[in-house]
Amino acid sequence: MAIFLPERTATAAGSMTPREIVAELDKHVIGQAKAKRAVAIALRNRIRRQRLAADIADEVTPKNILMIGPTGVGKTEIARRLAKLAQSPFIKVEASKFTEVGYVGRDVESMVRDLVELAVDMVRGERSEEVKGKAQEAAEERLLDLLLPPSRPMEQRDQNVVRVPTAAQHQESVNRTRERMREQLREGRLDDRTIELDVRESQMPSFEIIAGTSVEEIGVNLKDMMGNMFGGKTKTRRLKVPDALAHLVTEESARLVDMESVGRTAVQRVEQSGIIFIDEIDKIASRDGMAGGGGHGPDVSREGVQRDILPIVEGTTVNTKHGMVKTDHILFIAAGAFHVSKPSDLIPELQGRFPIRVELEPLTRDDFVRILTEPRSALVKQYVALLGADEVKLAFTAAAVERIADFAARVNDMTENIGARRLHTVMERLLDEVSFEGPDLTQKVVSIDEAYVDRMLADIVKNEDLSRYIL
Repeated sequence: MAIFLPERTATAAGSMTPREIVAELDKHVIGQAKAKRAVAIALRNRIRRQRLAADIADEVTPKNILMIGPTGVGKTEIARRLAKLAQSPFIKVEASKFTEVGYVGRDVESMVRDLVELAVDMVRGERSEEVKGKAQEAAEERLLDLLLPPSRPMEQRDQNVVRVPTAAQHQESVNRTRERMREQLREGRLDDRTIELDVRESQMPSFEIIAGTSVEEIGVNLKDMMGNMFGGKTKTRRLKVPDALAHLVTEESARLVDMESVGRTAVQRVEQSGIIFIDEIDKIASRDGMAGGGGHGPDVSREGVQRDILPIVEGTTVNTKHGMVKTDHILFIAAGAFHVSKPSDLIPELQGRFPIRVELEPLTRDDFVRILTEPRSALVKQYVALLGADEVKLAFTAAAVERIADFAARVNDMTENIGARRLHTVMERLLDEVSFEGPDLTQKVVSIDEAYVDRMLADIVKNEDLSRYIL
């Protein structure tokens, strides 16, 4: 989940009150006040803990949250926006993807390793940004060396007298030429030139993993161990000047950034502010309320996965290639629809590790109206921007938006209720003609009113069978 787009600095996020955190979440997620309140308190408690003395701070553990609600009501979005707001390492995993120790598949510790790798990328990006100026200067100098190979002093003839410039005069001439070339490079006048550049290859040989093992179980990082054997070759490539400069900037940034320091910082950040969102936790709950589900079929594995997740949530130490990571202060947010099972079907030990339970409400027709228009990335705004790329100006009337919300709510009632995700299918069907014909339209202004919505959707919504398969 990954693209890190900080909206606030860490200092600003650290000074936010729970009320301000909820206000920020309101800009992206409609409704679900109880869930927002719970995560805001959890984030604020994390900030409070950082201000405590070390002896008591170690004893204050996060109060993990269990979100209960149907699909499409905002469980994942609330957790994702919270992590982005706090600039915390955040990862979303599906509980149903993990298997019990001894089965082929992913073990639960891999969620912590993945979170560390994400944190490493975050810290590396921050450090690269800090050294960007120096990297740019160094790359520019290397590129000028390629564009201006060393030259010898040129003889000058003046009235049959041969003069050889002194070393100082020659160096001054070289410097003037280099500065003129630097100006041309910065002004983009050399962008069409092609140069040869030695690029380091990082190909790895293929190898097989013995059945019954996983990459996470291998204690030695093969890529690091064999890096000198297989990653030291270089290959000469012909690149345009802008591409060569970008490649050299990347190389210089990597050289300037201390990866050992990055790894240590990433591990510390994961331990102190990491957030793991475990989705579909209801899929590993025993469905008849009995331990092991009666001991039949995959229910044994379900309970096994719960018992494997338990020490991670309780607090344990996980071995990663960047060092040992303690999970005691990682915030865990679990979520599930619990249509078939219920939270009490989880093993008691795991239930106790999620003391805060929040039930999210199903979305109503009025919520759909707000979702379509109010958030920063509202669906209506997205489609207006998308069609605007083809110079098509979409204009939605208020009545049209309400009509779209009516249809989405009606289809959710008639078929499976998938929450706000229904709006995506309805909007795609509604704008099918405009999206297809947009570049060829002579009339670039398209008004989406109530009549247009009825023409595109009414027949399908009336036919329940068509709704089931199309919307």
